[in-house]
Amino acid sequence: MTMNIIVDGTPVKAVLEDNPTSRDFVALLPMTVQFEDFAGREKISHLAPRRLSTEGRTTDYAANVWDITYYVPWGNIAIFYKGYEPSRDLIKMGRIVSGQQALMRSGSFSARIERAD
Repeated sequence: MTMNIIVDGTPVKAVLEDNPTSRDFVALLPMTVQFEDFAGREKISHLAPRRLSTEGRTTDYAANVWDITYYVPWGNIAIFYKGYEPSRDLIKMGRIVSGQQALMRSGSFSARIERAD
């Protein structure tokens, strides 16, 4: 599965994992969300209208640069632009494969997320 995160007309392409969390997220698309910087290492967006499936969650996932994850306690999407230590609270949903620079902006910003395939 692939999706585009469109920021000011610039597509950011992502390849998604085939897992229950990613499939549940794709079922909600398309959507427009607000991203904000968090802790100087990730862009986060709070999801609505509901939380995603956590079925099949593994233990202690360490996020890599440009991974897309679901943070279970807050029910938000996190796109890491710096790596992060292992955490049981993260579920890998996919990875950004092109257009990363569009996400590297200060402050909050709006983006439209659409399925690409």
